[in-house]
Amino acid sequence: MSTYRLTVSAIFVAIGTLTANLFYIPVGVSKCFPMQNMIDAVTGALLGPVNATIIAFVISLLRNLLGTGSPLAFPGSMIGAFLAGILYKKYQKIPAAMFGELFGTGIVGAWISAFISSYLLGKDVPFYFFVAPFLLSSGGGVILAGILLKTPVMEQIRRKLSETDKAAAR
Repeated sequence: MSTYRLTVSAIFVAIGTLTANLFYIPVGVSKCFPMQNMIDAVTGALLGPVNATIIAFVISLLRNLLGTGSPLAFPGSMIGAFLAGILYKKYQKIPAAMFGELFGTGIVGAWISAFISSYLLGKDVPFYFFVAPFLLSSGGGVILAGILLKTPVMEQIRRKLSETDKAAAR
């Protein structure tokens, strides 16, 4: 992994960890973190599925260690980031990353969170109870990601990552 890729990853981990305390929307049993969803979609598009998933895991872990997260932070963010990266890699289109994050967090993450809540946390909560808050959070995040990914700064980061990847491949 290049130093530049590692630095970009660390910056996103820092932003994700710091914004967890600053901006969230309480909905039902969960807290919606649109900034996390934005980071999932952006890192999926910029850094690929593996790095985006690792970043989502580290942010969720740090949030839990700092007392600002819950075990439900893991499935939505990691699956959303992974699917954002997979779909962006396949289609090379920002809307593909946005859809991957939206579906991964809003549907698949909600389903896994219902399982975790029911079987691991002992709170019997139906699947559909998580869908609305997860989709709300993810929807806000992907809109922000779609806007952010089209900025000149993100284009410059994408070009630099591509250059460092090509140099590393030689």
